Amino acid sequence: MNPDLERVIALQRLDSAVHDATRRLADESEREKVFEARIQAARDRVAAVKAQLAENQNARRAAEKEVAVQQGRLSKFRDQLMEVKTNKEYQTMQHEIETAQNGVKILEEKVLEHMIEADEFLAAVKRGEADLAAEQKAVEADQRKMLTENAELKAASERMAAERAALVAAIDKRLLAVYEGVAKKRNGIAVAEARDGVCGICHVRLRPQVFNTVLRNDQILQCDSCNRILYHTPKAAAAPDSLTQRAQ
Repeated sequence: MNPDLERVIALQRLDSAVHDATRRLADESEREKVFEARIQAARDRVAAVKAQLAENQNARRAAEKEVAVQQGRLSKFRDQLMEVKTNKEYQTMQHEIETAQNGVKILEEKVLEHMIEADEFLAAVKRGEADLAAEQKAVEADQRKMLTENAELKAASERMAAERAALVAAIDKRLLAVYEGVAKKRNGIAVAEARDGVCGICHVRLRPQVFNTVLRNDQILQCDSCNRILYHTPKAAAAPDSLTQRAQ
């Protein structure tokens, strides 16, 4: 392979790796937002259940107050029952007592329902708080992992920067200018592999003469469409069939 072509391929791989590392490092703030969103979602679930519990407790207290009111009325009706003088008054008072008793029964059933529901909400709060604690631990582990990865990326970027400087110093200056010019226009990708007569990046078919020359990897050629520097990776030679080997 042409030495300068080999160097420019290596340069492209280095630049792509550095670009990827830089992008991942730049994503740190976005990843932190995702971590915070995970914790906030768990907090919101706990808050929602606590709000339901508070609403339940308010409804229970209101029902208990109403029970007390109805029991007061019932007590009053019973006192009045002792003072009635006619059968009609007695029947009327009995009806009032029966109505008040039914009202108390209904309200007491509501209080019981609220108590049962409160137990369910309390259990849900405990589960939510446990989930929140687990999510906080998971996020902390992910944050530690991210910091470790970022430290490794920074160290790798520094190593690659040193490798790039050495590589750039060895590349023909005119070829380096072509590489940098194309990379600037083509989103950082200035080198493309040619496969099956087509540029591997822009997918435009190459002229047969150009592709045949690219196959040899002995010249610096550019794609007529995207201007990327072309190279070809030969297919690995097929391993001899084991049966043929034994036959020989």
